[in-house]
Amino acid sequence: MARTLASYLSGTWQTGKGRPAPLHNPTTEEVLAHADTAGLDFGGALEHCRTVGGPALRELTFGQRGELLLAASKALHVHREELVALATANGGNTRSDAKFDIDGATGTMAYYGKLGRGLGDARLLHDGESEQLAANPRFVGQHIRVPRHGVAVHINAFNFPAWGFGEKAAVALLAGMPVLCKPATSTALVTERMFQILVEADVLPAGSIALVAGSAGDLVDHLGPQDVLAFTGGSATAGWLRTRPKLAERGVRMNVEADSLNSAILGPDVDRDAAVYDLFLREVARDMTQKAGQKCTATRRVFVPRDALEQVAEDLSAEISRTKVGDPALSAVRMGPLATAKQRDDVLGGIARLTESATFVHGDGGRGELVGIDSDRGYFVGPTLLAAESVDDAVFHELEVFGPVQTLLPYDSLAQVAPAVARGGGGLVSSAYSDDKDVLTQLALDLAPHHGRLHLGHSKVADHSPGPGTVLPQMIHGGPGRAGAGEELGGIRGLHFYLQRCAVQGLKRIVEKI
Repeated sequence: MARTLASYLSGTWQTGKGRPAPLHNPTTEEVLAHADTAGLDFGGALEHCRTVGGPALRELTFGQRGELLLAASKALHVHREELVALATANGGNTRSDAKFDIDGATGTMAYYGKLGRGLGDARLLHDGESEQLAANPRFVGQHIRVPRHGVAVHINAFNFPAWGFGEKAAVALLAGMPVLCKPATSTALVTERMFQILVEADVLPAGSIALVAGSAGDLVDHLGPQDVLAFTGGSATAGWLRTRPKLAERGVRMNVEADSLNSAILGPDVDRDAAVYDLFLREVARDMTQKAGQKCTATRRVFVPRDALEQVAEDLSAEISRTKVGDPALSAVRMGPLATAKQRDDVLGGIARLTESATFVHGDGGRGELVGIDSDRGYFVGPTLLAAESVDDAVFHELEVFGPVQTLLPYDSLAQVAPAVARGGGGLVSSAYSDDKDVLTQLALDLAPHHGRLHLGHSKVADHSPGPGTVLPQMIHGGPGRAGAGEELGGIRGLHFYLQRCAVQGLKRIVEKI
């Protein structure tokens, strides 16, 4: 019989007493576990974090908090193989995709741990230089950033149950705020196990972390003016959160990462034998198939010169064909199923809408040829590449199909590209590939207002590029408009969301002492 996941609240493991929600193996459709939070005291759990975890973290310097994160990263890394297996069973991840998620979590924790070491004995951050505020030079002002006295509530998406927890928690804990994590229920097995490991290792202060394994219920209605809420997921849920009366009335600080129609642009100068062309094919194909296309940073629109469309379609199809799809537990397989039946159905519905204005180039929107699968079970959709006649149809700039689906869009002049990309309403990341510095410069300047990050591919960095889909802790992650208008990570910038900026003005020697 499938077990029920436990939430970690107020320092104890707890389960609900309502109707449990099932968690499936997306390859076999087997029920692996249930999640139930009915009747759990979320208000009490938040208060425990505020009164126990918050003071314990704020007592520590940035350097000491950094050491905690390094210890947490090491504790989780010891159990890497176990977490990989859980990600395969509950998320349909291949070993490579599971490592991408889990190593992203521990790597980001280690990065912020080392950042904390560099900040040393400080307990607050300076924000700029001091300013003389009067004719008398003794009267000055200084902006500082200090930890907020609340809880960092993190509501995460289904596609990265490890990284989603690890990267948000790393920044909040280093800033001095306790964390309550609410992972997506459908893939929460990995996150629950990570919490078990951290609790057993006893590497973090009491009250500094909490877990909601299942429905969030009325959680957000218990948030107050010192709390913060970071959400990753769909724009519909983000909109619902933004209109919650209690969040608005209490001025709860919120960061949102939502939808994103990311683009890849092949420059008009690129020859088929150039290293940057190979980089373009490799990174676009990887973005389609990694995590079965279930990444907020995945490329959805691929802009290519019209006279190169046929050749790109052929070459990109060949690159995609190298990816074997099927049972993610098999070493030869490089792409598994979608995470849930709903995800599969949404992707199939999206493909049907796209094909009203585009034609199939690779795949047909079906399951495709599967390795190690001898039944019709599992939430599989094969890699699907489409091609359109023009960039003008609105569907390509409005509909995000969250799966292994991309559309080739031909352009007649480079001037068409940036306005077409901008029709997506704001994105997390887009990429441009060219060896012409003027092309890359112009695209960067035109696209920057519409994105949180730009990835510029060039032959001279082809061997060093991690691809646009890799979120690096040194660079901000987020984007304007449709992408949620939020920012996280970005090195020390990520701490700012969890710190209160305050302008202190007065006698110079006292301000300097503070």
